[in-house]
Amino acid sequence: MTQTHIRVLLCDDHRFFRDGVRTLLATIPDIEVVGEASNGEECVKAAAERRPDVILMDAQMPGLNGVEATRRVVRDNAEVGVVMLTMFEDTDLMLSAMRAGARGYILKDADEEELVRSIRAVARGEALFGPAVARRLLSYVTDVIPASKQNPFPELTDRERDVLASLAQGMSNQDVADRMDLSLKTVRNHVSSILTKLRVVDRAEAIARARDAGLAG
Repeated sequence: MTQTHIRVLLCDDHRFFRDGVRTLLATIPDIEVVGEASNGEECVKAAAERRPDVILMDAQMPGLNGVEATRRVVRDNAEVGVVMLTMFEDTDLMLSAMRAGARGYILKDADEEELVRSIRAVARGEALFGPAVARRLLSYVTDVIPASKQNPFPELTDRERDVLASLAQGMSNQDVADRMDLSLKTVRNHVSSILTKLRVVDRAEAIARARDAGLAG
């Protein structure tokens, strides 16, 4: 950054929390609190007026909540970095905040080091999530991705998926017909449908995608 200080805007409906964070950040040489807001509407307005580098955004505020306020702020100024603050490890809220444009998400009981590290990272254009939040995100990813792999290519029928799996194993159309007791014409129709549904240009690309998805066994 070319600025001497990282300009921070505090957005939280609890005055005591804002006072505590402001007092803490006043002891950090490279961070300057340039404004405060007690609700989402005030935050959007203050962001436009103060042009902060980083906003510490309470997720739950009366009226316009933190997620929607983040969406509006980032829409008007994509350069600002929003760190979402919350009391809860809520996966849905975390994902909503990320989709809205937040680049950080930490719990309100985070220690001073974690908070300052998040502010500095987001000010540099990075994304940073607290340890507890990162664990929840990792758990979400590991739970969701394997489940999707159990049923790859949901746009295909069961029969089409079987045909694709056979092709991925190196079988010809005739081999597939013999194996599945189908006519060669029926297999060709299935292959044509597979290419269309997967939006691939040819058989080779469909086979490559099937193998990447583990469909070849």
